[in-house]
Order: sequence, then structure tokens, then C-alpha cells
Amino acid sequence: MSNAISPEKVARPGVGLAFFLPVLGRDAKVELFKSVPLFVGCSKAELRELARNADEVDLREGYVLVREGRPGREFFVLVDGRVQVTAKDRKLAELTGGDWFGEIALLTKVPRTATVTATSAVRALVLTDRSFRRVVETMPSIALKVLASVGDRLAADAKS
Repeated sequence: MSNAISPEKVARPGVGLAFFLPVLGRDAKVELFKSVPLFVGCSKAELRELARNADEVDLREGYVLVREGRPGREFFVLVDGRVQVTAKDRKLAELTGGDWFGEIALLTKVPRTATVTATSAVRALVLTDRSFRRVVETMPSIALKVLASVGDRLAADAKS
């Protein structure tokens, strides 16, 4: 069983897991993606394509967005709310609006390295690995820019 946000997790009255309620305009989505270091080299057209392929979701407090050890299939950019990141039952970080996580899922098929749980109501943009691949097939230049960003990050990590 995957931890993907899927139609069966869409809220029904009285259930309240997750629901899709588009509120952000295209420009707001572009600005959120622009703030993600992974996409720093992308043009406005490339960012618009990423934004067009991202879904907005609203999640309740306590919802587990990703679970450590499970397959990763989504990348998240938090719009509003707070999440806690844990690994091996240790708190690693707390993320808020503008923060992002799950980039490894866009690039590889390795299991999630942490669990991320909503500590408040959360609104997020979600880009699935399938949507990301579709965007890259349409605009291959994105792949080179993302790889350059990953390379820069690995080089910085190696120095520290």
C-alpha cells in the first residue's frame, strides 16, 4: 500500500482526510516553485509547466504525508501550515509555508528517508513523479537544470 495522495483519500463529508480545493492562482504556484532550490535554474515557462502539473491539497492535522521506508512518489511544497519531520522516531525538523520536501521521489525510486506529519491543517502543492516525468519529456531542459542543482547540492554536502 502506497502513501500516495490519491482519489480514495479525498474527503467525503464527515471523513476529512484530504481534499482538493484549488485556491492558488498560476502565478502563486510559479512563485512557490521558484523558491525551491531544485528548480532555481528553471525559466518562467518551465516553472509554469511544473505549476500546471501540481495539485493543491488540504490536509488535516495529524495526517501523515509521507512515511519513512515507504515508496516515494510525490514532492511537496507547503503553502500554509506546519509539518514535523521525523526519522527513526527522532524529530529532525519542523517545516512551514514555503518549505518543501520529497525531492528524492522525483529523481529516484528509493524509499522515503523520513516521516512527515501535519501538526496543523496544511495546504500544499503536490507534484507526483509521474507528472514530473511528463513535464521533463515535454521540456527536457528542466532535467538538466535539476541535475545541475542536485550536483551543486552534492558538492556542497561533500565540503561540509
